[in-house]
Amino acid sequence: MVSPRLTVRSTNPDARRVLEAAGIHPLLARLWAARGVTHPDQTRLAWPALLPPAGLTHVDHAAGILADAIAQGKRLLIVADYDCDGATACAVGLRALRAFGADVDFLVPNRFETGYGLSPAVVDLACVHHSGKPDLIITVDNGIASVDGVAAANAAGIGVVVTDHHLPGDTLPDALAIVNPNQPGCGFPSKNLAGVGVIFYLMLALRAELRRRGTYPPDGGPRLDALADLVALGTVADVVKLDGNNRLLVTQGLQRMRTGRMQPGLRALFAVAAREPRSASGFDLGFALGPRINAAGRLADMSLGIACLTTDDEAQALDMARQLDQINRERRGIEAEMREQAMAAMDAAGSAGGATVCVFDPGWHQGVVGLVASRLKEKYWRPTLAFAPAGDDEIRGSGRSIPDVHLRDALDLVSKRHPGLIRKFGGHAMAAGLTLGLHDFPAFGPAFDAAVRELTGRDAFEPLLETDGSLESGYANADVATLLQQQVWGAGFAAPLFLDEFIVRNQRLVGEKHLKLSLERSHQRFDAIWFGHDQSLPEHVQVAYRLEPNVWNGMVSAQLVIEHAE
Repeated sequence: MVSPRLTVRSTNPDARRVLEAAGIHPLLARLWAARGVTHPDQTRLAWPALLPPAGLTHVDHAAGILADAIAQGKRLLIVADYDCDGATACAVGLRALRAFGADVDFLVPNRFETGYGLSPAVVDLACVHHSGKPDLIITVDNGIASVDGVAAANAAGIGVVVTDHHLPGDTLPDALAIVNPNQPGCGFPSKNLAGVGVIFYLMLALRAELRRRGTYPPDGGPRLDALADLVALGTVADVVKLDGNNRLLVTQGLQRMRTGRMQPGLRALFAVAAREPRSASGFDLGFALGPRINAAGRLADMSLGIACLTTDDEAQALDMARQLDQINRERRGIEAEMREQAMAAMDAAGSAGGATVCVFDPGWHQGVVGLVASRLKEKYWRPTLAFAPAGDDEIRGSGRSIPDVHLRDALDLVSKRHPGLIRKFGGHAMAAGLTLGLHDFPAFGPAFDAAVRELTGRDAFEPLLETDGSLESGYANADVATLLQQQVWGAGFAAPLFLDEFIVRNQRLVGEKHLKLSLERSHQRFDAIWFGHDQSLPEHVQVAYRLEPNVWNGMVSAQLVIEHAE
């Protein structure tokens, strides 16, 4: 394990004073100011503060195309991605378009057969879809790189509207409209919308278009805020940066869940995950619901996940959620076995050298290599790629990176230095996917390592653990723990992590792998737990911890969840 260097986030005293003066809790004012919030308006996460759709390039044009298609009774087909963002985006599109009276169905590519995105092979499947050949394809959470797929659709007489959030390549597909905040020339202020956020915006624009055409009265039509639970789930699960607009979307979704107003599929997922919707948090979405939806796309077919999110039948939803839960258990078992094999291979190879980690095993499962890469990255704190077999002579890899290394740029450099070594690649700074020839793996590892060293000028990396410094002792209580839990934290808006010195009064192992402690600071005693840590601590320690509410027998107390101690 690589030990992190602890730092304290710098705060902005002026912003903090402005927020406090507006009546915001002093601790929240300090935490928010340290995360770039400068004005009370940025904390008002209600619908009127949502960025308007008009700034999204092509959104009105795309809405016009969809409104015409609905009026003409055309057949629409949503082509989704096979992760949680893609599944929730598909569900938002299906639910909204059906509410608008559209004839719409969906198709989700299979990770193992056609791969990601709207490929020519997926267009072939669309042409023989059980609901009939579509007149119009709408991509969700994919499509910006589908130059060949869109050309194939056009050749088959099918129009395409692309909605995506991924970074475009040098050539854009020849679609009827492209709605993507990250396409060249789009001035939309939030570049961080997830795929589900983009289709939600298109549905808002479509409703506005139908109002303009007199289909609905000026403020009438389906209530799209009823889809906020799906938007929140996809946004958190895709780990996009939680800027103000995304925090608003997630906050609205969580509020609906906490008041019990959610799709039957989400209610069922909370039930099988044994989580309580009344205290729903971003953590539940990212670590309990998201992985159960994702498991379907990893091991089987994402159609089950989408069906769970689109059914209105509570019994059906529960049955599907149980199936997803079962697939997720299976996924966990496969992942644990692969992880152990990878760690053993690293130990055998002497993991000390190298700026990167690159592993492959002919027995590994393609749908799970990304999770293994993620675990190895955490342990060794290096950009990591894990590969599994993908057909005759190919292997497919999934990578996860650290903040110091832009993964897609590193792969791009390998492909320039060694033409033909990588058959296909794509992704962004922190995650990427690629395909190699089976016999090219031995040459690829050293080439990838050299590219990372060349880009960064370094051969070792040190994790930084950013903390918020000391927690004022008056705030170390259950009320503040609950207040913090109710806020939206996540990617780019990290959950609070405090740093203080404690005396260890008591410690014992629970479940053979978690350390339960009683800690003391300025005569105040705290219950604490360090998950997955089985080594005892000295009497005096500096601890980086989260303050969380712990509910036991109906009583709420504050608990410190330890992330690091030294």
